[in-house]
Parts: sequence; structure tokens; C-alpha cells
Amino acid sequence: MKVALTVNDFLRRAELLFPDREAIADEPDQPAESWGSITYADMARRAKAMAAGLDALGIAQGERVAMVSHNSARLLTALFGVSGSGRILVPINFRLVADEVKYIVAHSGARVLLVDPELEEAMADVECEMKWTIGEQSDAILMKFDTEPEPWDADEDATATINYTSGTTARPKGVQLTHRNIWLNASVFGWHAGVGDRDVYLHTLPQFHCNGWGMLYAVTGMGGKHVIQRKIDGAEILRRVDEHGITLMCGAPAVLNMILDAAADWDGPIPGSGRVRIVVAGAPPPTVTIERCMTELGWEFIQIYGLTETTPVLTMNRLRPEWDDLSPAEQAVRLNRAGAPVIGCTMAVDQEGEVLARGNMVMEGYWDQPDQTAASIKDGFFHTGDGGFIDEGNYVTIADRKKDVIISGGENVSSIEVEDAIFQHPDVTEVAVIGIPDEKWGELVTALVVTADGSDLTEQGVITWTKQKLAGYKCPKRVEFRDELARTATGKLQKFKLREPFWEGHDRKVN
Repeated sequence: MKVALTVNDFLRRAELLFPDREAIADEPDQPAESWGSITYADMARRAKAMAAGLDALGIAQGERVAMVSHNSARLLTALFGVSGSGRILVPINFRLVADEVKYIVAHSGARVLLVDPELEEAMADVECEMKWTIGEQSDAILMKFDTEPEPWDADEDATATINYTSGTTARPKGVQLTHRNIWLNASVFGWHAGVGDRDVYLHTLPQFHCNGWGMLYAVTGMGGKHVIQRKIDGAEILRRVDEHGITLMCGAPAVLNMILDAAADWDGPIPGSGRVRIVVAGAPPPTVTIERCMTELGWEFIQIYGLTETTPVLTMNRLRPEWDDLSPAEQAVRLNRAGAPVIGCTMAVDQEGEVLARGNMVMEGYWDQPDQTAASIKDGFFHTGDGGFIDEGNYVTIADRKKDVIISGGENVSSIEVEDAIFQHPDVTEVAVIGIPDEKWGELVTALVVTADGSDLTEQGVITWTKQKLAGYKCPKRVEFRDELARTATGKLQKFKLREPFWEGHDRKVN
């Protein structure tokens, strides 16, 4: 017997086993009316009402519904109500500017666009066939509680979400994640991380970011409690850990640094000591940060590695019994690696040192970009664009980045996209954008600029110009002016030479 694996399996189990259990504690402080505390029975009812609402609007199965939102109970529920009814959810990064959102809405062909109230003014010029502000207005239109949704002939190979990611092109690519991709990623991730029905999960990770890495599905399937946090603040994270009895969260290294900074000023015992496990990804944090997590917070540190294209979990690194007798500093050194392949994943390194991955977690492809898909998935492996090696214990270490991608604060930044925006300034004749090591953000987006003779362009001028065109996290935080940039005889930028002075003394060329 073969039964289709879909996202509905996770919410259906929670509804059957834990109907009266609190499913979501929504963010209380938000511009839309909060859903407050709802049970799993109510969450399932709202997901079905959302599906019925899309029926009434004439949104056919396979069509796209885009949503630009901070973390919320509505976005969490949409991951089931939209995808689980055979439509495709397009969760969009709320940090993007209007022009970027316009491109994604148009490229995905979304017929519906839902916009966070806080972003209503900024997204005023973004057009879509049907567009509403998230809140009471969208609830009234989208949710039909008195109607059963149309049945969906479940297909595990159908696209569930399209997640746009910055990469080696000037425009973001739409990663097609199927129900099978999502189901297996969530199940394997939850298994390796030991997710159970007593877990209380704090949404410190943006839900748009590869569907919260898939952890939100795993927590739902086990009947855990979701605590929604709309905006990230270290002290507020600690307060919610204390208030809700948080046991689990995910985030980029920058989030862990915020928590450590807040803990230094925390009055009393650190909340969650001996109870919380934090899963970190986006870039390998320094060993001292890992050690501080274990010694100052008393939290378990878990590292994973993956990409949006791999749903994303490829490897996990978690404390092993064999390391129990080591000092925290020695444990931190071992935990600093990307990790060992998760169940069902095969990792390899090619002759050029690029890390490759094979498994059911690899995407269906890039939406409407077959050439890009063929360039990334070839010879039976997904090419990550990261350089690294696999040690004798089968642990992967990421040592360099082959693609023109900078990871800052856990977010992918295409250096090509930033260069394109800066180069539009009339005073700029050459530009190279690179990532340099930074203690807070991991990597700092840095622009090396050559200007026209007589130009009085300043560092702030470059930054201000770029902010008019790109999301703030993509814009350079540092600008250096040069007389010329290192190039090959054919005129190609030699970014490895431009990066060398900044990375001197670092064992790895990622941070």
C-alpha cells in the first residue's frame, strides 16, 4: 500500500489525538487582531475554513497564494490550509522592499496576496489580482466556516510551497518544495532533534524561511505547543522561555548572540537552563559562542546544515555520549562542524571541493527556471555551491563558499544582486560585493567601490542609494573605495583576492 505523504498528516494527527490541547499562543502584540490561544481542534477548523474560502474565491488547486508576513498564527495555519488543500503557498520574506515583492508575485503567478498590516503602506504599489491586509478583513473573506472545503486528490509530488531564495543570480529563485520533500524533512528533523508531545516551541525563526525549516510541521505532528514571537529581541526571548516553559527553538547564530548578550544582564537564573535545546543554522558560529551557549545559558546546542533547496536539513551535529567526558571547550570544537548526514541523506565532495547532497529532501526544482535546475541537480546529486570536506567520522565541515552568496544573520544575500543595485548609481564605475567576517552577523555585506573621477560619493551615500532598491539586510554595512579591483586578464573579478585580506588568520572562509 502506498498513501500520499502530505502536510495534512501532521495537523490531522494533532487534531485527532490532542483536540483540546493548546496548539498556538499567538503573538499578543501585533497590528492585526491576535488569535490569542487556540486549540488543535480550532487550528484544524481554521485551516479547513481557509481552504473553503479559497474555493469560494475560485482559486484552483495548483494556483499560488502569496503571503508577506511576520511570524503569526495565521501564517502558521496557512502552511496547512493553503498547501493542504492542493494550492501552493508562497511565503515571502517580510524584509524585502516593494520591487522585490513585485517580482516574486509576478514570477510565481500568485492570484492572491496577503500583506502584514505593518507593511501595508510599503507594499501599496504591489499589485495582485486579489490583495488584502492580514487581519479581520482577510479572515472575513478567506475563512468560510460554514462550508466544507472541496476534496483534494492528495499527491505527495505536488508542489506545496515556493520559497524564494537569493543565490547566484541577480533575481531570487523560486524553490519548489513538494509535500514529500516537506513530510520527510519534518519527520527526519523531528526524529533527530527528539521532538515530542511535551515540547513547547518558540518561533524565533521566521516562518517564511524554508517554512520555519520544517520544524513547525514536526512540532504540530507531535502535538507540541507553538509560541509565536513576531519580532526578535534577546531579552524578550528569555522572558518567553520563562513564561511559557519553552523547550525548543531554532535560529541563526545572530539570534543566539542576542540571547547571550541579554543573558549577561538577566537578573536571576537563566530561564530554560537544563531544559532548552536551540537548533542553529545559517553559518557555523565560533566555538566560543557554542561553549557560552552550553556554559552560560545551560542550553543544548544543536547545529544543522542545509539550504532552502534541500528543505533544508542535510546534516546535524548534536552532543554524543562519546563526548560526555570532554570539556565544554572540547565539545564546542566538535559541535562546530556542520554535522553528519541525517537519515536518508548521502553527502559527498567532488574533485573541486564542492559539497554535494543526495536524498528525498532535494527540491523538485526552481519554479519556471529549468536551466537553473539542471545546473544545480546533475549526475544524481544537488550541488550546494559550498566548499568543504568530510572527515573520517563522516562529519561535514563547510570551509568555503563557491557561490556568490553571503550569509548575514542567517539570510542569504546574492552579491550579484547587491552589485547590480550599487552599479546603477551614476558615480559608480566598478563594484564588488563580498562577505567579510563579523562577530555579530557572521558575515558583513561589504562593497568595494570604484567611482568616476571627481565624484564625492561617500560610504553613507552608497548605503542610502542601495536601501532604495533592496531589503535592508542585503545592503552593504561597510563600503571601501578603491582605485581599481583585482581582475583576470579577461576582465573577470577575482573575488578570492579581494576577500583574502579580510579572512587572513581564519581557518575557514565562511563565518
